[in-house]
Amino acid sequence: MSNIKKAESKAFCQSGAKDEISEEGINGYLSPELSKLIRTEVLKTAVSTNDIAKARGASGEGEGLFLVAGEQTGGRGRLGRSFFSPGNTGVYMSLLLRPSVAAQKAVLITTAAAVSVCEALEALGAASLEIKWVNDIFSDGKKICGILTEGGINSKNGSLNYAVLGVGVNMYEPKDGFPEDIRGIAGAVFEKRRENLRNEFAAKFLEAFFKYYGVIEEKKHCAEYARRCFVPGKSINVISGDTVRRAKALAVDENCALSVVFDDGETALLTSGEISIRTIEE
Repeated sequence: MSNIKKAESKAFCQSGAKDEISEEGINGYLSPELSKLIRTEVLKTAVSTNDIAKARGASGEGEGLFLVAGEQTGGRGRLGRSFFSPGNTGVYMSLLLRPSVAAQKAVLITTAAAVSVCEALEALGAASLEIKWVNDIFSDGKKICGILTEGGINSKNGSLNYAVLGVGVNMYEPKDGFPEDIRGIAGAVFEKRRENLRNEFAAKFLEAFFKYYGVIEEKKHCAEYARRCFVPGKSINVISGDTVRRAKALAVDENCALSVVFDDGETALLTSGEISIRTIEE
């Protein structure tokens, strides 16, 4: 696509069809079965939908609360990083869950969500999407989605009292583009704005996710997760606190864990954590 056509597409994205997020809009796309569980609340602006959902979970609210914001002023990613969440371009949502899995299996929730985001976006016409282990979605080499699962742990048995699944998707590119510090890695899914696209995506995500969540310990999503993950074969940095170790990613297993071999020959199976893809220069 020429630069002229790209500019025209971006202009259309900002001034074309309306794509307002609403409770009625999301609920209208849900199946009757899921409508009985989901309690959708749409916020024009929130500091962090995850923080609100966590507070509601800690106060005893039941599974199915679905918070969606058109903008976040304090969106967070992994390791306390900020997540750029401008108004009118993305979908920033948090789902309150009461899973019956141990805390150490929370990665299954994150990975099921990653597959569900891909399936929902592709059903709406997005190009083939890939997953960067463990919680990012990429399109054409750019990050278009981040996922953050948080929760409250029962200190007596190690189970999750509740979990909050946070998902942020860059549906359209912001009017003035992405900030300079993330411009090289951040991308958007769609060039042209479409009416009700964000509402339909939110509903399709829920439908896809609960298909897996209902049988989460059967790990029915893991093979698809492994198929979509582009990390195996890459040279990576494994980040743990202040420690960074160079490694090569080998494979994603049937539990969505990542096997790696470090430069010193040691092998490991990562079930959580943070990695970065090493560049040739590194």
